[in-house]
Amino acid sequence: MLKDLVLKSRSYRRFYGDEKILDSDLLDLVELARSCPSAANLQPLKFRIVNDEEENEKLFQCLHWAGALPEWGGPKGDEKPAAYIIILTDLRIAKNAATDTGIMAQTMMLGAVEKGLGGCMLGAIDRPEILKLFDISAEDYEVSLVLAFGKPKEDVKLVPIPESGSTKYFRDENQVHYVPKRSLEELLLK
Repeated sequence: MLKDLVLKSRSYRRFYGDEKILDSDLLDLVELARSCPSAANLQPLKFRIVNDEEENEKLFQCLHWAGALPEWGGPKGDEKPAAYIIILTDLRIAKNAATDTGIMAQTMMLGAVEKGLGGCMLGAIDRPEILKLFDISAEDYEVSLVLAFGKPKEDVKLVPIPESGSTKYFRDENQVHYVPKRSLEELLLK
């Protein structure tokens, strides 16, 4: 059921690092994205799969994790993602592909959940360095997002927004990750 996939599709930031992901599973996720609607049907997004230990480590150095948790420096050692998909906008086709990026990234995340995986969409990234690392033309492409994938190692729980109104996610002493969500009543305008 779609609702179950959505509820399981959280921003996971710690993984079982010894759980490898098949290239075929990552290709399936790109195939899902390829099948998505595209603004004006331009289809300007391109994808770079990263599923090799050496490339993973290079890409990991370009990522900034969990801005709301400044005391936490991101996943360490065997908690790092097993694979990534870099989403790029082909600037020769479109200068702005934010709508396509959102639709396709979420679709791939839902596909990952269906495969028993979890992921995190990362926008706090060193875009110029990623292009350089993977020898991708900065004139022709822009890095939109990096999707990190793996077998989730953490428990993520949705909670109501506290009286303070803060939407900042947080962790408890057991590293359970809490994500405050607005109520349905708050979202609906009358």
